[in-house]
Amino acid sequence: MEFRLLGAVSVVTEVGDLPLGPAKRRSLLAALLLRSNHPVPVEALTDALWDQEPPPRARSVIQGHVSRLRSLMSDAGAGMYGVELVTQGAAYVLRMPESLLDAHRFEELVALARGQRAAGDAVAMYQEALALWQGPALTGAYRSAPLQSAAHALEELRLTTVELLAEAYGQLGEYARAAALLRAEAAAQPLRESLSAALIRVLQQAGRRSEALDWFHRTRRLLAEELGVDPGRELADAYAVVLRGDDCTAPPAVPAAPAAPPEPRPAPPVKTAPPETVDLLPRVPRGFHGRAEELAALDRAATGEAPVCLVTGPAGVGKTALVVHWAHLNRDRFPGGLLYADLRGFSDTPEAEPAEVVREFLLALGVGPRRIPESASGASALFRSLAAGRELLVVLDNAPGSAQVQELLPGGARCVTVVTSRHRLPGLIASDAARPVPVDVLGPDDGTALLAGVLGAERVRAEPGAARRLAELCGGLPLALRVAAARLTDQPEWSLSTLSGELSDESRRLGLLDVENTGVRAALRLTVRRLPADAAHHFARLGRHPGTHFDRYTAAALAGTDPAAAEAALERLAAAHLVTRAAPDRWTLHDLVRLYARGLDADPDTLVRALDHSVATALAAADAAEPGDESCFPLPDDHHAPREIRRFTGRDEAMAWYESEREGLTLAAVAADAAGLHSRTWRLVLGMWPQIVWRVREGWSPLLGTALAAARADGDLRAQSRILALLGWVLTEEGRVPEALAHLEAAPVLAARAGDVRAQATALVNLSLAQAALGSPQEAAQECADAARLARSAGDPYTERLALYHLTRHHLDCGAWKAALVTVAAAQKLDEAADTSVAGRVLLIAAAGEALLGMGDEAGGAARLREAADTAEACGFDDGVVRALGVLLKVPTAADPQLQERYDNALARLQSRP
Repeated sequence: MEFRLLGAVSVVTEVGDLPLGPAKRRSLLAALLLRSNHPVPVEALTDALWDQEPPPRARSVIQGHVSRLRSLMSDAGAGMYGVELVTQGAAYVLRMPESLLDAHRFEELVALARGQRAAGDAVAMYQEALALWQGPALTGAYRSAPLQSAAHALEELRLTTVELLAEAYGQLGEYARAAALLRAEAAAQPLRESLSAALIRVLQQAGRRSEALDWFHRTRRLLAEELGVDPGRELADAYAVVLRGDDCTAPPAVPAAPAAPPEPRPAPPVKTAPPETVDLLPRVPRGFHGRAEELAALDRAATGEAPVCLVTGPAGVGKTALVVHWAHLNRDRFPGGLLYADLRGFSDTPEAEPAEVVREFLLALGVGPRRIPESASGASALFRSLAAGRELLVVLDNAPGSAQVQELLPGGARCVTVVTSRHRLPGLIASDAARPVPVDVLGPDDGTALLAGVLGAERVRAEPGAARRLAELCGGLPLALRVAAARLTDQPEWSLSTLSGELSDESRRLGLLDVENTGVRAALRLTVRRLPADAAHHFARLGRHPGTHFDRYTAAALAGTDPAAAEAALERLAAAHLVTRAAPDRWTLHDLVRLYARGLDADPDTLVRALDHSVATALAAADAAEPGDESCFPLPDDHHAPREIRRFTGRDEAMAWYESEREGLTLAAVAADAAGLHSRTWRLVLGMWPQIVWRVREGWSPLLGTALAAARADGDLRAQSRILALLGWVLTEEGRVPEALAHLEAAPVLAARAGDVRAQATALVNLSLAQAALGSPQEAAQECADAARLARSAGDPYTERLALYHLTRHHLDCGAWKAALVTVAAAQKLDEAADTSVAGRVLLIAAAGEALLGMGDEAGGAARLREAADTAEACGFDDGVVRALGVLLKVPTAADPQLQERYDNALARLQSRP
């Protein structure tokens, strides 16, 4: 299986291309491939599929396309290749080996070619890379702004590669091939001056001077006519070479001795050593692996006039190794010298003074110690003066801030500066147009390969599963992987499985990933030490958060502050790469960073504050999702009320929050249960009831079982009855009816003992569902009738309407059409008083439609069912769409291909949910 972006967007298999269908689906696939193995939010996909205002059902359209892509790839055996399209919160991730994507292989081949010393080897690799192109990038995709930008970036890289291939041809003396290659591209891109300049130089080298002059004048006229500009420096320089008649292939001529001594000239202000290539780089890093994407990004960033490349990432991610490796690969580009300085921004030793660094650079460039100005400004000016005429690489490692870097920039047009830092340094981006090159942790494959490079391939091949698990436990952090490899080397009797088992214990993991003064804990300590006090306070509390992500409200609750202060602290932490912004107001912590932060927090109430914040927010979401419902439980007496919680404007926003926070709420309940906080455990689970009801068939029974055990341990009868009723309903929907019956028969008894009439009525309704499933519709109808009377006596129209709806369902199952229609009409009269949710209204309308069909009124029944399906589709209630259309499609007069397609799409969305 192969994924292609360099040409038509396509998926190629052994039996041919997959039928991807319309341009929107190709566009969605392209957007996922451009960010493969990373979450792509629905908002980003929407931008890729629509330039203008997206349609109201944009999310549903995207879900439909995702479902179809999953089906196509599954049928093609994508799983065999490690390809998987998964849902991750409000985003999608296309997980796949990067080698399956042509764009990745292209960039990797180009990076390898640029590292070859032999021109012949470079030519072969450049040719192989360019052969991957089958036409303009992203052909067949919708030309939205994000995709056009991506296609332009790929095309720029292709043209740069063409120029590099021509240069390699010239090094081999194959000027005719170079000229033919460049002429074709220059004709297609007549305003790209670098192509025309390269062609002019090659024609001159081939002895075709008149053609070179003709091409220059042609390009000059086009620039003037189309853009109103004169040729740039590169094109003008190439023209000057032609006018002088220089033979670029011949060695420089030795000038004749002058007839008389030249007149004396003033001595230069500074005497330098003979011109030699200065090299202050550290040695080539050992065991370096992968990073093809970052190396290619550095190549792109290090182009143009005096570029400043800013390589950023968290502690231990391998920024220095990446930059030094890249510098050694590209050393031939910098005959003027390679300078390196560790600015010690994150070290136990004092930071390097800019004046000290400039002095070292001047000494390396051949300036005598006595000729270096004493003032810092004078030394910096001399450094800039010397650098101005050189092709120089300056690496400034471990920069603590923008100001220190700005004093060390060489400024020469042909100089390249590469800066590494754990901070994002936005000041350097603003002042000097620094080009960011972010570095993230390694994926499992590259992490395993790094282990193999240090330990030996045989040892990793002997335990591939343990090696991959070890890479995961190290979080893909190269520093952690190297420390783990050092432990295994020091303890040869340990297997990889042994160390993986040891690292699985979170309380010991950071200790095992430290050796001597090197390790994750030591690196993070140096980063945290530079934080202001408020950011450090928030950081320590974040370690106690039980979920995988958090927002500013959660961070504020953990730290006992307000959301504004928490957001400011999170921004500082993100700038230091201690937290990562995954989406607007959605942040994450690396596992090892989380463990380190947890070790900084000694406040025993931090976890309780986090749990109580989740409980309070879940109650607010339930109130917005089901506004006619009463609060499902009171808060505990010792509840820690957060200063502020997220507010929800309506059901859609609340249900979206439930969807994105399902994993976080589940982890919070697990953490509460592990800590013996029973009153929080069952409240967290019961607070999720609107989502449980909405997604009833999504495996809730284990979590509800945990909540039931906690409610029993807490001695709360009201909670027990409600959880039993909810668990019994879930088990009934899962087909485990006898097991459900045991819970449902106990629920109304406990509710009656607790004096909770509403819970008693709800339990009777759920009990009726199990009885109906066991073939006792009369008993089921009686339970619903009793539930409706109980709810009416308690003045609870919400539960009364629920009981009447299920009574209607039992009448429909028995074929009592008229009784069903009368009952559903009574339930619909309660809608306004009960403030029924959209889902409830959909189900009532569909039930009325079924009753009318049963009575022989096909037109009236079909109209009601269509209304129910349209309403359900508009609010994303796929279960309601499937129920309504499933009945409607059985009516012969309602046969409609569009209805079938809508039904299939809704069913696919239901089945694709995790």
